[in-house]
Parts: sequence; C-alpha cells; structure tokens
Amino acid sequence: MEQPELPAFTGLPGCNANTENFMPINFFELFMDDMFLEEIVEQTNLYAEQHLRDKAARLRPHSRAAQWIPTNLEELKKFLGLTFLMGLIRKPSLASYWSTSPLMATAIFPATMSRNRYLLLLRMLHFVDNALALPRDHPDSDRLFKIRPVLDHFVDRFSEVYVPGKELSVDESLVLFKGRLVFRQYIPSKRARYGIKLYMLSESRTGYVYSFRVYTGRDSNIDPPGCPPTFGVTEKIVWDLGRRLFNKGHHLYVDNFYTGVQLFKELFRVDTVACGTIRSNQKGYPRELVCKKLERGQCCALRNEELLALKFSDKRDVYMLSTIHDESTSPVTVWGQVAEVRKPVCILDYNKHMGGVDRVDQRLEPYTAIRKSYVWYKKLALHLFHLATFNAFIVFRDRSPESKMTFVKFQESVIESLIVVEQARVPREAVVEDVARLKDRHFAEHIPRTPKKDFPAKKCRVCFRRGIRRETRMYCPDCPSKPGLCVGACFKNYHTQKNFWEQP
Repeated sequence: MEQPELPAFTGLPGCNANTENFMPINFFELFMDDMFLEEIVEQTNLYAEQHLRDKAARLRPHSRAAQWIPTNLEELKKFLGLTFLMGLIRKPSLASYWSTSPLMATAIFPATMSRNRYLLLLRMLHFVDNALALPRDHPDSDRLFKIRPVLDHFVDRFSEVYVPGKELSVDESLVLFKGRLVFRQYIPSKRARYGIKLYMLSESRTGYVYSFRVYTGRDSNIDPPGCPPTFGVTEKIVWDLGRRLFNKGHHLYVDNFYTGVQLFKELFRVDTVACGTIRSNQKGYPRELVCKKLERGQCCALRNEELLALKFSDKRDVYMLSTIHDESTSPVTVWGQVAEVRKPVCILDYNKHMGGVDRVDQRLEPYTAIRKSYVWYKKLALHLFHLATFNAFIVFRDRSPESKMTFVKFQESVIESLIVVEQARVPREAVVEDVARLKDRHFAEHIPRTPKKDFPAKKCRVCFRRGIRRETRMYCPDCPSKPGLCVGACFKNYHTQKNFWEQP
C-alpha cells in the first residue's frame, strides 16, 4: 500500500510581536512584563502581611522577618537580576555572594541589595493568595495552586509570542527537588534524577519551549478540549501539548513513552504527522514484525494506511512507528566502520529532531540559579523564569539572525537592565572597599584644595578605628571611598591587612 500524501506545512514560524529596535531586556519583557511582575509584588506583600500577622506573638523584635517593609516593582526586578546572576557566578552558598573576603567578594551584590533584604524577599516571595486555597480533601483541590498563576501565564505567553517551525518534539524535563512532595518523580536517565517532572513540547531546531505541563501524580485529571474519549493518560498529554498547533502540518517526534497506534491515527486526522520509537508489546503493533528475525543492519516494515511500522536490527532491535516516512534507507557514516552502513530514514530523522527538550536542559543546566530549598513551588517558579529567559533568547536570535550574541551575553544584558536602573553603571563608590584596597595599586596624594580651604584635611581612617583622633592632609585617591590616611604605617596597614586597625 502506498503512503498517503502528507499534509502541507502551513505554519508561519517566528515571533508574532513587533520587535523593532528591541534590546535584550525588551525580548525578556515579552514573557515577563511589568503587569506580571506587579502581580507577584502584590501577592508577596500580601503573604508577608499575613505571615507577620499570624506569627506576631512569636516574632522577636530583632528577627529578620520583623524588619520587613513592602517591596515594589523596581526592587523585585533587582531581586530577579541578582538571582539570575547567581546562575552565571557560582558560589557555595547564598551568603557567600555578600562576602567581604577579597577571595569571594562580588561587588554588584552588596551594591544592589543587602544580604538580609535578599533573603527576606526570597522567604516572602509568593504568587497567589493562600486564603483562596481549597482544602486538600476537596474534589476540586489543585496541587499546583501555589504556582497556578505563574503556570497559566507562561503557558499562554509561550504559545502567543512565537510560532515554532515544522519539526517538534515531546519529552520530559526534571527540575531537581529532593524534599517531600507527593508528585516527586524519579527518572534515572535525567541528570537531576529526583524532582518535579515537566512534559514539554519544543521546537526541534532551537529548543524553544512552546507548551508544557507539570506532572502532579497518576490521579491527576487531564481532559484537553477535543481529545478522543478513548485516549489514555500519555496520549492526552501529547494532545494537550500540541492542540494549539493542529491542522498546520507539523511533524511531531516522540519517544516510546507516548507513541501509540491510536494517537498517531488521530493526529493524522488533524493534519499533524508523527514519528517515534515504540515498545514491542504496544497494543496494535504488528506481532509478525516483532517475531521476525533479522541480521544486524537489516530492516523490515509493514504499512496500514497512513501508519508505517518498522523494525531495524542494530546493536539491539529498534521498533518505530511513523506517519511521516516510508521504509527507505539512507547511507550513514559510522565512526570505526569502513563499510557503508544504511539506516532507515525514519530513524535518522528521529535522532535528528527528537532532542528539542534535551537541548533546553543542556543550555539551562550550566546557568541554573536553583539552590536547595524546602519550598518546591519557589524552585519551580525560578526554573520557569529561567526558561522564559531562554525562550526570549530564541526569539532574539530569530529576529536578529546576524547577531553573534551568545546565551551568556544575552543573560548578562538582561541582568544588567534588571539591576541597574536606566542602564546606568554601578558607581565606583559602590565597589566593595575591602576588595579594592587590598588588590589594587595605590599611591598617596595631597587632598585637593577646595573653594573654602587651601589646605584641607581628613581624619585618618586607621587612627580613627584605633580610637586616636588625628587628621592628615594625605589621602588615597585609588580607593573607592578616598579615605584620609597618615603616610607611612597607616597607609601600609590599610592596603595590606584585612583588619587594618589591629596593631602589627
């Protein structure tokens, strides 16, 4: 039986927004605009108010929580900027980013926000009003209630901003979390192994995440619109992720967790063709193909209307199901083998286009800012924020293909715009004094004259810390704070000793 004609691809890949004269921060704001961030500010302030009210009787006057003051949009942007920057600058703990040690200090962190304020914002960060939560035993209770507004926002924005190309892939991603959580998953093939599982649909070429869904347990109800009632859970997941792209001729690649005869038939009816590996015992897969013995390098196939079932013998038997391909093979170069090797085209295309989600994980893993936490929804939210940054980068490269900016440089530009208001540089005075005075070269000079004084003087900083009242006409112009220093021992101690006030 001949292969039916494939549906033509009618999608219009690319960004749907007008991005003329856009900077990297503007692409980022396509996914995380001020309205979205203002809602987080409102919920964070509301949660802090509720928390302080409930804990008022046990709250110590000098505790960190007692110092809370309401946050605002500008401060939240700085908080996010510092959090993203932690993914680029890796340190062993949160506190070490505010270290004053010459070996560990990073000037931008204390210059932007105090350590206590950052930790307090992280503690109070919230996305929804807890008072609206239903009891756990309620039939309509939502396990993702704590993060539902964030999920809904990104699901909508990811699909609205950008239209992916013809080839798509569906796979799982895992957000590391080892705490107690009823829907925590164990996937040994993933780098994290333990964590929160996300089902993702990505563009194969770039890895752009078009749609995703968080796994919440076997008992979760999945009922996407237009889904055939006979579908199982995995088939419903694929239908839910891809339903916004039906009837456009997309090519969908999935692994054996999702592949099924009924799913592929129904996808073909909505002009979406698919290809994937399949388990040999999958319902509907021809048994005569499974039982057939093949030599290494051989393949055999059977067709039933739009469905092609194929078996290929390599190091092990590979079973494929496709509504895209025929049984043709293509020569490939295999390292270490002189003779020509031929493999089915469906397997070659599967290997080429299946890695969309893995590409996302590979790009995000070196720059993840997620740290150990007992609060699962904050880890997931920060991961989604980072995922939005990656999608913004893909849109940026789509609109500026000639640009050589890497993902790291793109993140740096976004972080700078979030932290530094109106693109202003961090002033020299904001540099950590303890780092500058110990690592740079310094030369003493006379304090410049002023309109009121011809011979101005300053208190010697070293003498002052020792309890000695002494003024000097010399200072160090190379230190950020330009301290007054006595020439000789005081100048030497200040630039060579961490605790400069201690007697040598």
